[in-house]
Order: sequence, then C-alpha cells, then structure tokens
Amino acid sequence: MNATSKIAAAAFSLAAAATLALSACTTGTSSADPPTETPDPAGGSAEHPTIVLVHGAFADASGWEGVIDRLRDGGYPVLAVANPLRGLGKDSAYLRGVLDTIDGPLVLVGHSYGGAVITNAATGDPDVAALVYVAAFVPDEGEVLGQFADPEAYPGALLGPDSLVHRPSPDGEDEVSIDPDRFGEIFAADLPTDVTANLATRQRPVASTVFGEPSGPAAWRDIPSWYQVSTEDKAISPAAQRFFADRAGSETVEVEASHAAFISHERATAELIESAANAAR
Repeated sequence: MNATSKIAAAAFSLAAAATLALSACTTGTSSADPPTETPDPAGGSAEHPTIVLVHGAFADASGWEGVIDRLRDGGYPVLAVANPLRGLGKDSAYLRGVLDTIDGPLVLVGHSYGGAVITNAATGDPDVAALVYVAAFVPDEGEVLGQFADPEAYPGALLGPDSLVHRPSPDGEDEVSIDPDRFGEIFAADLPTDVTANLATRQRPVASTVFGEPSGPAAWRDIPSWYQVSTEDKAISPAAQRFFADRAGSETVEVEASHAAFISHERATAELIESAANAAR
C-alpha cells in the first residue's frame, strides 16, 4: 500500500464514520456514468427550481430513482448527476460545470460524500437557492473528511480498514470499495437482503485520496440548508451528522434509517427536498 493509501486507511481507523454514499452502484469502473435525467432538466423556474441530486462514494445515480419519481410527480425538473468519485476538487469542478448548463434556480441535494461535493460546487453560484444534505458530510474550509472518523467524538459507525477493499485503478490510483460481505450491515441494513446484495455487487469504488483532501470555501455559510439525519447509520456517525446540521444552521429532520435512507425512506427524503424548494422561492 502506498503512502496515500496508508493515510486514507488511518483516517478510516479513527472510527467507523468516514465514508460515503449510496445511491446504487456499479462495479469497478473509475469513470462516471452518464447523468440520469428527467425530460428537460434545464428548465427550472421560481415555482419549480431544478433539483440536482448528487450521490456519494460506492454508488451511482440510480439509487435516487424513488426520490426522482416523487419529485417529478410534484412538477420539479430533476437531474441526477453522475459523480466521478475522483477527488473532492475534481468532482466539485465537474458538478459546477454541470450546474453552469442549467437555467434558473437550483436546489442541490447531496448524499454522504455528495454533501461535500455540493458544499464546494455551490460556493459563489447565485442560482443555488438551497442545499439539502442526506446523511452527508458537510465540511468547512480546510477540513478533511477523514477527521470525522474519531470514534470518541463521533461514535456509532462501523466502516474501517477491515471492511474496505483496495484496488488500483487503470491509471494507477488507489481506490477503495466496501467488502460486499459487510455492505449490508454498514450501508443498508434496513433494505431487503436481495436489494442490498445487488447494491453491494454494483458498487463503484472511490479514489482513496478523497478522505485527506482539504475542502474549499463552504457554500452553507451563505446558502440556506436542510439536513436529514439517519439515526441508525453505520457509515457516517449520527453524532457527526447532527454536528454538521447544527453547525450549518440547517433545518433538520431525523429518520430511523440506515445510510441508505434515500432509498428506504424515499418519501421522507423527497418531502424534505420539496420543503427546501418551497422555502427557497
């Protein structure tokens, strides 16, 4: 294991909290899949801003399917972005490029690592009216995601070096994914076992460098935010989630759910997003 990998593993070993995301997952590919879009995602209005959904690590955009259906039923244009998972700076720049192609007001939604991405990408964008965090990281400027793995400060998570699989990417980068045998208990304990098994099989790896890369200026300091805490989360500590929500001054709700609440509690997730959209008008 190279130096970068050791740093990432050490960050994980501080606790079981520092890791990210679920939306669905696709095995072993380092490149992002095409965005999952509703028809005409670039046509938001003050009445119905465009909702931009950003998944986290070990995931792809398909996990948002139930949330997308509910938002579309409410008349919202929706874009589920394919997060590249190559690094916080790269992923945030990619998302900002996508946002620049969309007309009208925006509501950004980030799950897990996707929360860090929207926190960076939205900074300085006058079109972003609200940020919604779903069991997500919400870093401040200069912070790294690995620091939120301290088991004493942020207890309750299980993800650590013994549950991660390291592999080199085609370009030589170290990537990590969750051991499929541990995926259910850590990530999606409230989903049916067959669904969890499929998610574990399809997961996408993330560059291990994301855990030690400093975050940039935080958009939540200037943009209103909402936060959904998963009280049974074993990937990101619920204590860390409450810390993020409190520090950002977010409107906060809690659901008795795993890290995969946006799948197991799709209605609650969609309702929170709609509340943010309504308040941001």
